[in-house]
Amino acid sequence: MRFMRTQTSSVLPRKILMTVDSIGGVWTYALELARALEPYGIEIAFASMGGRLSREQYDQVVTRKNVRLFESAYRLEWMEDPWDDVDRAGDWLLQVAARVRPDIIHLNGYSHAVLPWNAPVLVVAHSCVLSWWRAVKQGDAPSRYDQYRARVAAGLAAANLIVAPSVAMRDALAADYGANFNCIVVPNGRDPRLFFCDAKTDLIFSCGRLWDEAKNVRLLERVASRITWRIAVAGDCQYPGRSTVVVHNVRCLGRIPPAEIAQQLARTAIFVLPAHYEPFGLSVLEAALSCCALVLADIPSFRETWHGSAIFVPSDDATGFANALNNLIENTRRRQDYGRRARVRALEFSPHRMASEYLAAYRTCIHEEFASVPGKPPLVVEEVAA
Repeated sequence: MRFMRTQTSSVLPRKILMTVDSIGGVWTYALELARALEPYGIEIAFASMGGRLSREQYDQVVTRKNVRLFESAYRLEWMEDPWDDVDRAGDWLLQVAARVRPDIIHLNGYSHAVLPWNAPVLVVAHSCVLSWWRAVKQGDAPSRYDQYRARVAAGLAAANLIVAPSVAMRDALAADYGANFNCIVVPNGRDPRLFFCDAKTDLIFSCGRLWDEAKNVRLLERVASRITWRIAVAGDCQYPGRSTVVVHNVRCLGRIPPAEIAQQLARTAIFVLPAHYEPFGLSVLEAALSCCALVLADIPSFRETWHGSAIFVPSDDATGFANALNNLIENTRRRQDYGRRARVRALEFSPHRMASEYLAAYRTCIHEEFASVPGKPPLVVEEVAA
C-alpha cells in the first residue's frame, strides 16, 4: 500500500474494493456509502455478484463518479448449493484486486475474507442464515447449512474488523459464532434529500423482498380485512430461481424503482412492517424520512433503532397489528405525531455519520494490518479534507 506522509496520524484509504449484490438492500447501502465517501477522494470498485444488474442499477452506478463496476453472476453464499460459485468468485475477486490494487477490502459477505488479500479486510454483517432461521423458523438451521456455518466462522476469524448495522445483529453473530472477533456497530444511513413529506393519503404501505419469509407479508393479508384503509406492498415477488409469490387481499405493486418508492412513501400515512427478522431495515428508514407513522414488529433491531418513534406489535399478532393500525387511522393527531417523531429520529441516520464511522473503521483496519505484521515498514499516512 502507498501512503503520503503528513503531520497527522489519521489514515484514509484511496481505493476500496467492495463486494455488492444485485438482490437486496446491500446495493442501496453500497451506493449510499459510495456517495458519502466521494468528497474524501476515495475510489471504490464494486464487485457485483448474485445475478446480473438491472438497467436501473447500471444507471445508478454511472451517476457515481467514484465508482467502477466489475460485474459477475456468481451465486451468493446464502443461496442454494452456492459453494462452487463462491470459490470461483474468490478467484475472480483476487483478479479484480490485482487490477484495482485497493487499500481496503470491504466485504458485504463472509466467506471471501479468508482469501490471500494484499490489503486489510473489513466484513459487514448485513444478515446471517443462522439468525434468520432462528427468528423465522423458531429453531436452529438444519445440517445442510453446516458448510455455511463453517465458512462464515472462518470469514469472521480472518477479517481485521467486523461491522454490524445494529447491536441486535452484533449480538446475533456473537450467539452463533462466539465472541472471539472484533465487531463494531455502524448503523446504515440514507440521504434525507431523496425523500420528502407530501400530503398524506389514506394508505398503508410496506415494502421489501416479498419472497422472503422474514418480511412476514402473509400477516398483512390477514390484517387487510380488519382495517378500513387499503394496504399496498412493493418488492420483488420472485425468489432467485424459484416461482413467484402471490399476495392476496393487498395491492401488490411488484418491484418498482427507488424514485417511485419515494413518491409512494411521500403520500403514505402509515408504514407497516411485521418482519420476523431485520438486522436494520432500510425501508423503515426511508419511510421515517418520509414522515410516515411507523407500525413495526417488536423485534430487537427495531426496538433499538426506533424506540420512542414507532408503535411495536409482536410479529405474529395479526389482531395487534389491526388494532394499532385502526388506532392511527382513527386518530389523525396521533398519526401525525408519530410521523414527526419518525422523521426526527431518521435524520440521525445520515450518510455523513455513516461515512465518518466507516472511515474510522477503515483506519482501524489499516493500523491493525501494519501493527500485526513484523517487519512491515513504518506507517506513512495521508489526511484528506472532506
